[in-house]
Amino acid sequence: MSGKPTVVLVHGFWGGAAHWNKVILELKRQGYGSIRAVELPLTSLADDAERTRKMVAQVDGPVVLVGHSYGGAVISQAGNLPNVVALVYIAAFAPDAGESPGGITQEHVPIAASNLAPDSDGYLWVQADKFHESFCQDLTPDEGYVMGITQKAPLASTFGDAVSAPAWKHKPSWYQISSQDRMIAPENQKRMSARMGARKVIELAASHASLASQPAEVAALIDEAAQATA
Repeated sequence: MSGKPTVVLVHGFWGGAAHWNKVILELKRQGYGSIRAVELPLTSLADDAERTRKMVAQVDGPVVLVGHSYGGAVISQAGNLPNVVALVYIAAFAPDAGESPGGITQEHVPIAASNLAPDSDGYLWVQADKFHESFCQDLTPDEGYVMGITQKAPLASTFGDAVSAPAWKHKPSWYQISSQDRMIAPENQKRMSARMGARKVIELAASHASLASQPAEVAALIDEAAQATA
């Protein structure tokens, strides 16, 4: 275990750190003894990146930083710390400087965009009764039901927050595309992964929730990034 880096996992919109639970167990089985999962406030990119930077800075040694969904924007903003040795994007946003998740979304609007609903406090939700079909259609209906009820909504304004100095321009990166994604259009994922010059891109026939539906494949990509940068 001592030879492996720390893996820091960053969730996205409409979920918390627990969205990584199956990947965490896969990494544990592979001998990773130091795994962290950030709990983001989802109040602004600045707040979320700062929370991630603080967790990475607590690690004494190399870090593989992994982002799912909006978490990809967070690791792009927070990943320039010197102990970050690799970035792994899981069906994630990878904005360039000046780009925001919202702006990228408008390039190819995802299938489930109409299932988002703002509330009177400025938070943006996936309609709970549409969560399974929108976010995780390759999980069981019961799993989708629970994820919909327990979702963590972001402040809608966070969608417009732009990355300033994307870490993927300086750090080796890996990317997993979800070909059945209804939350981030696969066309956008393909464009972002090609633009970053990822060392490896894999495509899974998965929903947006590939971290839950195909955790072994996601963990294997993380492990490959860790080994390549050891």
